[in-house]
Amino acid sequence: MGEFIIKMPDVGEGVAEAELVEWHVKPGDPVREDMVLAAVMTDKATVEIPSPVTGTVLWLGAEIGDTVAVKSPLLRIQVAGEGGEVAAAPVPEAVTIDTTDEQSPPAKVESPPSVEVKTPVQPAPVARAVVQSPADKPLASPAVRLRAQESGIDLRQVPGTGPAGRITHDDLDQFLARGAQPSVTPAGLAMKTAVEEIKVTGLRRRISEKMVLATSRIPHITYVEEIDVTDLEDLRTTMNASRKPDQTKLTILPFLMRAIVKAVAEQPGVNATFDDDAGIISRHGAVHIGIATQTPAGLTVPVVRHAEARNIWNCATELVRLADAARTGSALREELSGSTITITSLGAMGGIATTPIINHPEVAIVGVNKIMTRPMWDGSQFIPRKMMNLSSSFDHRVVDGWDAAAFVQRLKVLLETPALIFIES
Repeated sequence: MGEFIIKMPDVGEGVAEAELVEWHVKPGDPVREDMVLAAVMTDKATVEIPSPVTGTVLWLGAEIGDTVAVKSPLLRIQVAGEGGEVAAAPVPEAVTIDTTDEQSPPAKVESPPSVEVKTPVQPAPVARAVVQSPADKPLASPAVRLRAQESGIDLRQVPGTGPAGRITHDDLDQFLARGAQPSVTPAGLAMKTAVEEIKVTGLRRRISEKMVLATSRIPHITYVEEIDVTDLEDLRTTMNASRKPDQTKLTILPFLMRAIVKAVAEQPGVNATFDDDAGIISRHGAVHIGIATQTPAGLTVPVVRHAEARNIWNCATELVRLADAARTGSALREELSGSTITITSLGAMGGIATTPIINHPEVAIVGVNKIMTRPMWDGSQFIPRKMMNLSSSFDHRVVDGWDAAAFVQRLKVLLETPALIFIES
């Protein structure tokens, strides 16, 4: 028998390390050739690691959440015949995500140690009172239980000094002497003390890192404005009723995307990215709109590229395609990066107002809140109108408050008079 060492593969594009996000095996498990052993995540993709051999797992070289350097030992497998080592060849990328451009911390992979096992010296037992867990049944004699019941005492609150934490009459006397109030838990109710610890790994770690980066570096200014979308909703309903079979059903987002295209033509400073390390603002002619999308794995931002060159139907089709790809994990790297401005929307759960966090290194994000019918004064009477708030955040280092307000007010005019969205400049 021999040992086969599998090393962290080179996943390409100059990536020197990756985060281990999933083990599919444990020591002692049999594996066969081409069986998926683990999954690692780079800045842009999750990659599965297959086994090049058949054998039995002896040792794992990292824990979930560890950052593993390329060519570091990843696991050892016992095989028939002579062993060896190889950098496993990853399968083609199957899942891609939006992550920060920041590098991960240095790798913490340890080589398999040669360990001398020693039996630890056990400390001498110490007599002490044991407090019963609320989930445990207290240890006590029937007489002690009867006395506690008659006194209205919850035995789970009484420290026991008897063998294995058994509660004695003396323990009850001391409990009452301390002035403890009787405690009676209503039938069917019990205190819960369980704590679930969840290690932050994979996409959740990337989201966390990106949010910290954005909030620590960007001084946000948030501007909230209400929009009367009654006419827009009427137009959307009419267009959907007459759409062709091959046309995607319109939501409010394609209208907002086209409105953003027109508004940034007048306020190009909000369609920009800011390299704060180099001190360079890049104003983009192309309007690449990121669409914040909730997926089973977490928040991602697929990008509708060149919205300035798409009509409203094409915007709708591309938006649906990218959202589906993001949710199923089939989006490509280039579809999850390169946005110049982002839209975030919670649909019917959008609330009255939000304070969206800018998608670094962009300088603006437009938040869509829910549409509500409210009574609005028209000068002579109250009439029902469909109202929606836009909550937009801007990088105050780059965008002044006046320019932010001018941008949002232009969106307001376009959305409240939706025919203007279709007029070519």
